[in-house]
Amino acid sequence: MGEHDVVIIGAGMVGATLANALAQRKYRVALIDSGNPPAVDPDAYDLRVSALGRAAECVFRNLDAWPAISAQRVSPFRKMRVWDAGSGGSITFDAADVGEPQLGHIVENSLVVQALHRRLSDYPGVEVFWATEVTKIVPHRDAVTIEHQGGEFKAALVVGADGAGSWVRKHLGIGTRGTDYGQRAIVAQVRTEQPHEYTAWQRFLPTGPLAFLPLADGSCSIVWSCDRSLAEQLMGLTDEAFRYRLGEAFEFKLGKISGIGERGWFPLARSHAEDYIAVRCALIGDAAHTVHPLAGQGANLGIADAAVLAEAITGAAGGDVGVRSVLRRYERWRRGENMLMMNAVHGLQRLFQFQLQPIRQIRGLGLRLTDASGPVKELIIRRAMGISGDLPQLARCLSGNTDL
Repeated sequence: MGEHDVVIIGAGMVGATLANALAQRKYRVALIDSGNPPAVDPDAYDLRVSALGRAAECVFRNLDAWPAISAQRVSPFRKMRVWDAGSGGSITFDAADVGEPQLGHIVENSLVVQALHRRLSDYPGVEVFWATEVTKIVPHRDAVTIEHQGGEFKAALVVGADGAGSWVRKHLGIGTRGTDYGQRAIVAQVRTEQPHEYTAWQRFLPTGPLAFLPLADGSCSIVWSCDRSLAEQLMGLTDEAFRYRLGEAFEFKLGKISGIGERGWFPLARSHAEDYIAVRCALIGDAAHTVHPLAGQGANLGIADAAVLAEAITGAAGGDVGVRSVLRRYERWRRGENMLMMNAVHGLQRLFQFQLQPIRQIRGLGLRLTDASGPVKELIIRRAMGISGDLPQLARCLSGNTDL
């Protein structure tokens, strides 16, 4: 039977971030995943990418993982241009407006996970178990037992970081509330005639938002969110037909779509766990909440969860990291912050979905007024980058320590 301070179920980006944060603080950690280590193709981009904000970058810098991440295929984005097909309104966000070198970085999820696991290999107190199915979690007064097909672990705390369909959350009997958007997000790597200008582009269409995210080799990663029926139709097109439909939907802002790689898709939903904690158990990342990808906040929220939980654990009175007072500090800290962002993103999704003429006119006016208001734009940028709000220590960088 393994003895650990914390057992984390889910070895992806969020789980590996928490493992690094705890290992850095000398805790004994077991990281368990039912899948296999992520495979990184040196010749092809991962279909899933994340827009990491300043706070996430600071977390990785403070965990000494950023050098390995930034040495790979990472692209900064310095501007974000958003426009509405229904009203003609538009807004541009620029990092220079808040005195920052960039708004964030576009990076493949698999590269981040790989870099975090390389960093974990430097810590003797960490054990990683791939292809391991957990079968039961049994909390006790002083510890928790985690059973799997090969035996069991004993720890002071178990953390579920196992994604939107979290087995841990379901096993603990924690319900969720949310919304099925009835949409799918189509993802692919594309090449355009014109350079992306290190800009994230997003057009709100009546059927959902279309984003072009800049990649390091000059290509773009697209996230095309649309109604399920349209997504099925688009996925059935030939590459040539899809390229034309994509360029048309994007108003050919970067010229014609000159090339496209493999296409994938995934369902879109908003969900929020009714509780983040149970007896000697906690949920982080998508296991606790999922959000529409239109603002690129999903990974950032999960990384912030990991940083806050690590800070709460570090402050455990008497050294017991699984007591309710520790877990309640984490839940109180993150639930409000997550709700604020989730409600804002949900509100945007709903606002741009309505196509009645009066609403479209108000929407366009709102975009134009916001674009003309420096203070309002600065507030939005700082919140989206994660450089405002109640930040954990790991999410704070030293001034001038954020260049790529």
